[in-house]
Amino acid sequence: MNGHRDPRYYSPEEEELTTLNGYHGVQNPPTSPSNFDFEFHDIPSPRPVVPFRPGHTQSPGPGNRNSPPEYGSPGWLHPNRTSDVPETWMNSPYESRSTSPTLYQNTPVQQSLQSLVAPLVNTPGSPGYAKEWVQAGSASIARINDRDDADIWKGWKRWVFFFTPFLTFANTSIYLFYLGLRIYCIIMAQREADVTYAGAWVFVAIEIAVAIPSLMHNCWTMLALKKRGRPKLRLTGNDCPTVDVFVTCCGEEDELVLDTVRGALNQDYPSDRFRVIVLDDGKSAILEDMINQLKPAHSNAFYMAREKIPGKPHHFKAGNLNYGLDEVHKLPGGAGEFMAALDADMIPEQDWLRAVVPHLLVDPKMALACPPQLFYNTPASDPLAQSLDFFVHVIEPIKDALGVAWCTGSGYVVRRVALDEIGNFPLGSLAEDVATSTLMLGKGWKTAYIHEPLQFGTVPEDYGGHLKQRTRWAIGTVDTAFKLKFCIWGDAVRRMTIAQRFSGFLYATLSLYTLLLTASLFAIPIILLWGKQLVAYANDTELHWLIWACFAATLSNRLCEFALFIPAGYNTGQRGSRYQLWMSPYIALCIVRSFMLPKWLGGQTQAFKPTGSLGSALNERDPKTRKNILVRLRVILFNFMALFHFAFVYVTLVAVVISSYRCFYVAHGFKDVVKCLITHAFWPPLTFLFICTSLWTPVSYAIDPPSMPEREDLLARDPKTGVAHPTTKSKKIAFGGQAAWFELQYTVSTVATILIFVYSFFW
Repeated sequence: MNGHRDPRYYSPEEEELTTLNGYHGVQNPPTSPSNFDFEFHDIPSPRPVVPFRPGHTQSPGPGNRNSPPEYGSPGWLHPNRTSDVPETWMNSPYESRSTSPTLYQNTPVQQSLQSLVAPLVNTPGSPGYAKEWVQAGSASIARINDRDDADIWKGWKRWVFFFTPFLTFANTSIYLFYLGLRIYCIIMAQREADVTYAGAWVFVAIEIAVAIPSLMHNCWTMLALKKRGRPKLRLTGNDCPTVDVFVTCCGEEDELVLDTVRGALNQDYPSDRFRVIVLDDGKSAILEDMINQLKPAHSNAFYMAREKIPGKPHHFKAGNLNYGLDEVHKLPGGAGEFMAALDADMIPEQDWLRAVVPHLLVDPKMALACPPQLFYNTPASDPLAQSLDFFVHVIEPIKDALGVAWCTGSGYVVRRVALDEIGNFPLGSLAEDVATSTLMLGKGWKTAYIHEPLQFGTVPEDYGGHLKQRTRWAIGTVDTAFKLKFCIWGDAVRRMTIAQRFSGFLYATLSLYTLLLTASLFAIPIILLWGKQLVAYANDTELHWLIWACFAATLSNRLCEFALFIPAGYNTGQRGSRYQLWMSPYIALCIVRSFMLPKWLGGQTQAFKPTGSLGSALNERDPKTRKNILVRLRVILFNFMALFHFAFVYVTLVAVVISSYRCFYVAHGFKDVVKCLITHAFWPPLTFLFICTSLWTPVSYAIDPPSMPEREDLLARDPKTGVAHPTTKSKKIAFGGQAAWFELQYTVSTVATILIFVYSFFW
């Protein structure tokens, strides 16, 4: 997953996009490592990574990139290494160690890994990171806690979350029983009345369609039974491995990028062991001057901008990163052993490198380690579900436990040798991060998810930017899945485990599933206006069983949601459920355009693009400069196609009113009216209400957008160094009125389900 990036990275006007037939790599010079094509031909043997060499100022050209390393003097060099590392160290990386760091290089394969195995200390570290740990001498690794997320959530929450797999299994079983009972009762009702209940069949089909994503997620969630045991580690001492930190940007505000660069330079990591390299695809002369002004105080700061020839594919962010991977060989000392990447807006915490790097050091097969993407400008209630809290706090830890952690797009640290083996970052993908980690897993490498708050960035501050970001992710995931054959077969995924293949298949399928979900949404107002009975049954006994089964499924689902959402927060999880509904039409539309429509009918691989000309930005979150409500409604309803959401809600509510009127008009007696209402429009848990409130999100956002302060007001800036970090308050999502409204709606539907259940005993 990627943070907020400039749209120009992905603009089809800026460069040619690839087709479904495969990725098209650029033709690299003979010395370039970027020889990966996405038809997965054999890749040349990886080039050894040259460590930084003290006193070496000549640019290592093609003839000397693989020159033997020179050690013996201080500067940009790897720590001293020997080849007598006990094999047990590799098999038990988290045990205590007491010797100096060594290089495990007994065989050519092991030598190519060039992994620094650092010792773990027996004495427990302080609760948090402390600068006094940085001492002269050999590096070591302190084990701070048995869990890397020990400071994020703990206590009773962990005990409740432990039961999530069992609750999920129970909920899934009950719901499948309920669906089976629904189908059985329709069949029995048709035999009894000798008619076809078309409305009931359509309604149960919609229920199944809406339930499929939840059922698929339930299958994945049940795997949380496998305990995740990634510890919280810190690299101590000043004899650390070398790291090239890339900050990628393309037209973002210069001050935004500079804050990220300052945060990266301010790492509590030996300054002669890492470099911060700005890879600017926007070629900002102002930004270049800003970086040059930092060099007197930070000699490890560099600025690079590649030449982008019009008409020649530039391959988005992956092309920019690959350019940096090649160019660092020309810097004094050559390339670092590890490469790290930060998005332009992602400000790293001071202990970022010391927290992530050790997870790569203790395991020579660990190719990539990444922390979550967190944000400091998320508005109260997070109306568009822009925070990734559910994904980063629930889904990613489960995936990590099963050995299938995804690269999150920013803040990650990767082993250069592993990148060499897959031919550097894959070209031609809108989701180069997902493709990179997947290809590494397919080669037998490991990936790790570090569940610590180590970086904070910004979410898109406008509705259009949010749509473009999320549809780009969806298209990139599906595109990568097609080219990797959904991680089911092929040379690229040959060494994947069953869990890793299932994960790749699941998340690509969920994106494609938005097509079916969107189609089912169209059917809801139609069947309500149709006036047909939605729930068919042969007698009152069957109706009783249907209500009881529905009650059990609803309550078990509520309980399961509460337990599952605990790491991210209950309201965050509910926002995610609503987000899947209202975003489905946008994602489905982009998938149709990208993978189904021919070019002559408007098909092209791109994220959501608004219709017409917007004229000017809405500035909807700035209370001083935001456009008035009429302009906001016009742009979001028409240019951003939320008119579908608006029409759906109103047609559905009108259909509910008409259906209810028919019940009062046709039925006789209180009991018959209640039965009619339940089986025609108000079947628990009032699904239409949840769908309507979810799809109303774009309209409510246009009417009453959240107000946000200036970015500077969300930061605590050091007046001397200019280094800024988000304030404690800005890192948290405030509970706002919209969250309260949705909780009220959820409570009403739950109470209605209970009342219908109780009343069923009285007829």
